Amino acid sequence: MNRTGKYAALAILGTLSLAACGGNDAGTAATSAAGSAASAATSAAAGGSTAELACPAGSLKGEGSSAQKTAMDELKKSYQDQCGNKGTIEYNPTGSGKGITNFNAKLVDWAGSDSALKDKPKDDGTIETDAAKKRCSGNEAWNLPMVVGPVAFAFNLDGVDELVLTPEILSNIFAGKITTWNDEAIKKANPDATLPGDKITVFYRSGESGTTENVTKYLKAAAPSAFTAETGKKWPMKAGEGKDGSSGVAEAVSSTKGAISYMEWSYAQSNNLNIAKIDNGGGAVELTPETVGKAVEGAEVKGKGNDLKLGLKYDIKEADAYPAILVTYEIVCSKGLDAGKTALLKDYLTYTASDEGQGQLEDAGYAPLPKSMQTKVQEAIKAIA
Repeated sequence: MNRTGKYAALAILGTLSLAACGGNDAGTAATSAAGSAASAATSAAAGGSTAELACPAGSLKGEGSSAQKTAMDELKKSYQDQCGNKGTIEYNPTGSGKGITNFNAKLVDWAGSDSALKDKPKDDGTIETDAAKKRCSGNEAWNLPMVVGPVAFAFNLDGVDELVLTPEILSNIFAGKITTWNDEAIKKANPDATLPGDKITVFYRSGESGTTENVTKYLKAAAPSAFTAETGKKWPMKAGEGKDGSSGVAEAVSSTKGAISYMEWSYAQSNNLNIAKIDNGGGAVELTPETVGKAVEGAEVKGKGNDLKLGLKYDIKEADAYPAILVTYEIVCSKGLDAGKTALLKDYLTYTASDEGQGQLEDAGYAPLPKSMQTKVQEAIKAIA
């Protein structure tokens, strides 16, 4: 484990000041009997304390964001190990849109989404917040930010390991207006690179995706004159080929010379893909936990009470701030879920929001929550009834 990197990331992200955040630091030094020595060692290594877990029996099913799949795999394994596998937790990474749909249909117990529930009608007339409230027996559903996963623009280009792209260039590539890697705009942004004349092959997410929504919002905010399409969970461009999920686009880029796509950082890392630096106007910025932390500093809480919907600042131009970021929410019923499932869901989310849970995410390709937001999430979890 890269301890220096982890401590630096935690220090930077811990300084973030998000509007409407407050409360006392949560988490105690207690741990469950099962695996107590191992969990204490893990906590000490991460620089935080273990969560106090009740470890109830039962089973949970979650579904949604593929961007947080790796995080969920790590967190639920650690939680179940500490609790002696008393509770069974499943997470199916079908995409944010399907996760919300199946949560509202009562097919799963919680949803993971890279965008918060919408309070305006979708194309089919559905209002996600209203549907979620009905699913929760008339109670509000809350958006709880849990996993910070920056978006990587990953590419596969022979002889080129480093590449700088701007939001204007990305918009024109995805729109099919820039079709070769030695286009003058790309050459201008990369004066020291030897760029081949290979055809650019674009891949995008075929289904509804919170990652897609964050990318379109980023490009719209950072390059409004170049990105003229609508923002949303469904990819709006016609150029390229759609693939299923983050794993689908990552595998496609990995196996296709000249390819480019957007995906959550952990998928680019696990597929050993090169990641472009992004220049929003303040200079080329590499994707790191530190640069992500600097960008998240501009986020504000837009929700009310324990609904922690965030407003991200995609058009940030500060040096060393990586602008293409997303936050995955765990969407839960504030009330109205079966009592047994509520107990297990609260216990599991308590672990994921703890110092120990958040502290292990960097090695999985994510960044931990800012301390102030972590505390707010912990308070919301306690309030679930």
